[in-house]
Amino acid sequence: MKTKSVFLSVALSVVCLAASNAEACTTTIVTKGASADGSAYVTHSNDSFSSDPSIVYVPAKDHPAGAMRKVYPSAIAWDDLPEYECYSNPRLVAPERAEAYVYPGKKQTKPLGEIPEVAHTYAYIDSDYAVMNEHGLMLGECTNNSLHLEYLEPKEGRGIFYASELGRVALERCRTAREAVQLMGGLIDKYGLWGTGETLLVADREEGWVLEMQPTPTGKGGFWIAQRVPDGEFFVAANQFRIHAIKPGSLDQIFNPQLPDMLKKAGWAAYDKKGNLDWVRSMKAAEDFHPYFALRRVWRALSLVAPSSKLPAKVKNWDTEAYPFSVRPDHPLTLAEIMDLHRDAYEGTPFDRRKGENAGPFALPYRYGKTKWERSITSSNIAYTWIAQVKDSLPRPIFWLAMSAPAESTYVPLAVAPLPEAYAKNDRAKYDPAKAWWISQQVTTLTKGYYSAMAPKVLEAAHKGEQRSMELVASASGQSKEEFAQTLRGNADRVLTDWRGLYGKLLADHDGGHGLEYDKAFQPKADKVLKY
Repeated sequence: MKTKSVFLSVALSVVCLAASNAEACTTTIVTKGASADGSAYVTHSNDSFSSDPSIVYVPAKDHPAGAMRKVYPSAIAWDDLPEYECYSNPRLVAPERAEAYVYPGKKQTKPLGEIPEVAHTYAYIDSDYAVMNEHGLMLGECTNNSLHLEYLEPKEGRGIFYASELGRVALERCRTAREAVQLMGGLIDKYGLWGTGETLLVADREEGWVLEMQPTPTGKGGFWIAQRVPDGEFFVAANQFRIHAIKPGSLDQIFNPQLPDMLKKAGWAAYDKKGNLDWVRSMKAAEDFHPYFALRRVWRALSLVAPSSKLPAKVKNWDTEAYPFSVRPDHPLTLAEIMDLHRDAYEGTPFDRRKGENAGPFALPYRYGKTKWERSITSSNIAYTWIAQVKDSLPRPIFWLAMSAPAESTYVPLAVAPLPEAYAKNDRAKYDPAKAWWISQQVTTLTKGYYSAMAPKVLEAAHKGEQRSMELVASASGQSKEEFAQTLRGNADRVLTDWRGLYGKLLADHDGGHGLEYDKAFQPKADKVLKY
């Protein structure tokens, strides 16, 4: 589909949030100039108890002239939509989309609308949100709060797009990040948005963009803006819009030229101290759930990659400009460092989630119940985390996938190609020891029960497996596309077998409580014993 040529310039970022959750997603861009090996990366943790952990390969397709593409709703936007046969698990029943979206006996998901199809669509990896396509276009996502409009439900006469379907259309049709931003912006303008405020991170080999969007009260069109992440820099978003000044004429931003007038007409327009129309303030993008629910993670990620920036851990308000849009890392980031960033629980800071009485006797970084806890980058409800990677020397674009929270799991590299059966049709309501979700959950759940005793062993096993996978990827650079994909499928099967074995080893090592000790910071008092 052609888009209007009346856009200015661009940026992109992604975070996710579901209404039934108390937590949400973290997403980052590592530009090629910021990485140690010259790769470009996009990361995303899908943090939702209602996530569908199925990872789907959608093949490339040719379409006849006049064909139409269905635009589907998504329960991950807020909640189930029974009137559309739209539920959290499975997220989509749509045989025309991919074989992995065929569910015999289940009613097909009803579309919200249709758009004209293109002659050829590219292959891509899909999840609750689209991941990356065969040309190395990568996405990330996070959901953002707006005090103006928290959620706009889909109804006839309103917009038909939510961020998840926008991203899928972009991967089907685009090769570059800039092209994808312009396409998605045009779709918002023409077909409208529903759902929540969203950030989508969009990157290719050369550029990284942060695209932020918000439904209008009427559901007609939508507010959106994108900003480019400079090469050599790192960007993070965590459930809050990050773009501030709207700059007409800037080569580093893309937005509908009518955006300023749209914000004024809606009564939302707000300005910074310099008189610039400010996107964050116009959206009233306040913290949700808990003070520092979002900003603390932004501070932590930026401080981890650039400690020399000495960013303040505390700021005056949600609309602070104390945290830059992006930073240049103190040193080029390795893949291992990017992986571990998503395992962070503020270790070594005053906010360390593994310390204090709330961490319990096994120093658990997670909290449960209805209390509105502050959260870290790692989270108790992470369904999966991906690190999409594109580099010219790789036979195919790849993504590193950790099922459940990566702090208690391991990253497995997979190509944009047909995937092992273990990753498709993972059902969270039905235990299946053959599925990647349940193989991971066995280790994750056991570790959470005895965190300080087991987490170090799990992390050691994860690091060893990840190092082997990195060496395998490096050694396979000369393979054909299909040989490479098969190499990674075989490796994934071996990693899953190893992870099953790790679960058994943890059970055997600590059978009957053998070898278990409380965290050293927790010293229970001895039982009082009466003397004879």
